[in-house]
Amino acid sequence: MKAVYISEPGGPEVLEVRDVDAPVPGQGEVLIDVVAAGLNRADVQQRRGFYPPPPGASEIPGLEVSGRIAGFGPGVSKPFSLGDKVVALLAGGGYAQQVAVPAEQVLRVPEGVDLVTAASLPEVAATVYSNLVMTAQLQPGETVLIHGATGGIGTMAIQLAKAFGARVAATAGTDEKVSTAKAFLGADIAINYAEEDFPESLRRQNAGKGADVILDVVGAKYLQQNVDALADYGRLVVIGLQGGTKGELDLGLLLKKRAAVVATALRPRPVAEKGAIMAAVRDAVWPLVADGRIRPLVAKTFPLDQVAEAHRYFDSGDHVGKVLLVM
Repeated sequence: MKAVYISEPGGPEVLEVRDVDAPVPGQGEVLIDVVAAGLNRADVQQRRGFYPPPPGASEIPGLEVSGRIAGFGPGVSKPFSLGDKVVALLAGGGYAQQVAVPAEQVLRVPEGVDLVTAASLPEVAATVYSNLVMTAQLQPGETVLIHGATGGIGTMAIQLAKAFGARVAATAGTDEKVSTAKAFLGADIAINYAEEDFPESLRRQNAGKGADVILDVVGAKYLQQNVDALADYGRLVVIGLQGGTKGELDLGLLLKKRAAVVATALRPRPVAEKGAIMAAVRDAVWPLVADGRIRPLVAKTFPLDQVAEAHRYFDSGDHVGKVLLVM
């Protein structure tokens, strides 16, 4: 099969399409003929040499795919059949024509979604649901602040939070993206972080109140501002480190607000945890996709042999929604 490898840490040019042996499904795994794979920030960090795959995971990048069941390893108990249309959450290996993955991390495609578009869903749905609902316990009527409004995580998080009855504030870096967050995605408040201090702007537009929950992909660069933006009993959930790993934390302010800071990562979790998250996504998120309250957004698709061009486009930050590789 054809698959993408990283020849050395660097820019998009280090991504190479190679002919390699197809995977053989192991105990409890299913084999998937991949139709499309989603690009994620973790893939970029792996390409740059900052985010190696977990022990035992494939060196091939790619954390989510859509496709069809092509085979079974021993001991698969999930009721799948050959040819079933599915999506899968991976620890690696998605930029390839086939992938073997634990059956717990595989779901049937939600109703009404075509098989290519479906590749935009598993990683962001699992990340957003596990962090906003399972970790932060977001409640109807609470205010949630979402950074990176128009990326894959942001577009899913805004829609999911709205569907759960939250008041949604979001940040973006241009007026065009701010408008998209409000008019197209449904954010109640949208803030241009390049022009405004987002904690101050949030309080001004939210009757003086901060955010009950913040979903942050930036990390250290935003740490002080995020704590400032929290409401009393607020929960800051850090899921990305685009702005660095080390920041200064005002513990006095955190104590005063009786607030919490939590950091999570999905990729290195055990199969059982990923399986529980995917089961929750199936039960809670798939019905919202099927009835149109959550719309999977695909910015652009690229064939596998244009993987470098796909990463250049992703790195530009021009996309609204997901970027996909099509096999």
